[in-house]
Amino acid sequence: MPLKLLRELEEPSALPWKVLIVDDEPDVHQVSVMVLKRFRLDDRPLEFVHAYSGAEAKEKMSTTPDIALVFLDVVMETDNAGLEVARWIREDLGNHFTRIVLRTGQPGQAPEQEVITNYDINDYKEKTELSSQKLFTTVYAAIRSYRDIVKVEQARELEENYRQGLERVIQSTAVIFQQHTLKAFSDGILQQVLSLLRMNDQSMLVSVRGLTTLREPHSDYQILARIGDHNDQNIDGDVKHYLEKAIEAKNSIIENDVFVGYFSTSSGATSLLYLKGARKITELESQLLTIFSYSVSLAFENLFLGQEIIDTQGELIYRLGDVVESRSEETANHVRRLSELSYQLCKLLGYPEEKANLLRQAAPMHDVGKIAIPDSVLLKPGKLDSEEWEVMKTHAEIGYKILAGSKRSILQTAATIAHQHHEKVDGTGYPQGLKGDEISIEARIIAVADVFDALTHERVYKPAWPIDEVIEQMKASKGTHLDPNIVDTLLDNIDVALDINEKFSPRPH
Repeated sequence: MPLKLLRELEEPSALPWKVLIVDDEPDVHQVSVMVLKRFRLDDRPLEFVHAYSGAEAKEKMSTTPDIALVFLDVVMETDNAGLEVARWIREDLGNHFTRIVLRTGQPGQAPEQEVITNYDINDYKEKTELSSQKLFTTVYAAIRSYRDIVKVEQARELEENYRQGLERVIQSTAVIFQQHTLKAFSDGILQQVLSLLRMNDQSMLVSVRGLTTLREPHSDYQILARIGDHNDQNIDGDVKHYLEKAIEAKNSIIENDVFVGYFSTSSGATSLLYLKGARKITELESQLLTIFSYSVSLAFENLFLGQEIIDTQGELIYRLGDVVESRSEETANHVRRLSELSYQLCKLLGYPEEKANLLRQAAPMHDVGKIAIPDSVLLKPGKLDSEEWEVMKTHAEIGYKILAGSKRSILQTAATIAHQHHEKVDGTGYPQGLKGDEISIEARIIAVADVFDALTHERVYKPAWPIDEVIEQMKASKGTHLDPNIVDTLLDNIDVALDINEKFSPRPH
């Protein structure tokens, strides 16, 4: 066990040792207190608790915590009242820590050998033999025994708590390692730290101010995930004070009820987890958070490297999509609107973030096959004749052949979309004539997003439609061209689609 976890066991406490005196003779109580009033062990005095019957002794034991020693008379309201209390303490109360010293003025009624054999007591004394010195010695030995037993038990409990805590760290780390996007990973860190500290939702809501990351030295803080009353991107001065202390120390810090986790990578990215708890974080929790922080730092290292690859890959895909877009002279920013709307629809349909993000990354490639279509067909302003239309339809098969065969999930998804985005749910689409669920969900989502974008924006062959006419046309396409559930999801969230149109409005020709 780490030495830090034993520190609290090594530091003496000023709290007194509690001694319960159980005897129906008041004089016994008075003499015991008088003889032991100067007693000290580990610089801790005695605190006396008094009971004058077996029933009262049970009540005191039930309501008074941490009684180190019980001086127990045998004969009180009954001839064996004390023996019954001893049995009750061990068996019914389940207390095996408190030391029990039996004191009797009538040893014949409770023979020592029989009592020692049948009852879990720690010492047996006749009242006549308990001089002041022997009483002091008896108390000293009993309380020292209690102290040592409690220390061993505390060490065992700390060891067990530490073991369980490490298991929770491993489980928590495994959970967040499954997240492949920075946003999901950041949310996962917050949730797992709260689980690690066994905090409930209420304290979580009040206490956690957020997760921030520093992209580079001296840059502004960027909030990646936040749980609390405020969703703005501002960080107040008190929070910054703690964040800057962690940056200066280049390590995680704990002060009072504030924990700042410091996660750095060899590439220079530094991320900080700010957690304001509803209570003081214990030494054990501090140890576990430090271990957790180290594991998360390794995860951030891999995630940032992976994110850079994904960003580069995404940029290349968007640029290739832009090449196709500019060649066909369709409305500018089409691929970006299509990607974002497909992503939002995927999430609104209940699919996980990872699937939605993959669709957003693959969507720009849906028309990549048009790069092989002759200008005379692709750029024709009027209606295509039957022969030209057959040429145009080949772009779906061409796009699939360009992208198929890759082991990369983005290109695999892009190949499927390129191949199927002109299929119709009634089976009249091309190139394969797929029907209903035979069409991948990604292609069905893209089809809805593509139709919506085409109707709401100008093309070489038509002007943009008013939104009410777009809505009517989308409804009319349900069950024939488009998936009814996806269309309903779009129309139920039409503001989301219109916001995307506004954000990625057409660039001037």
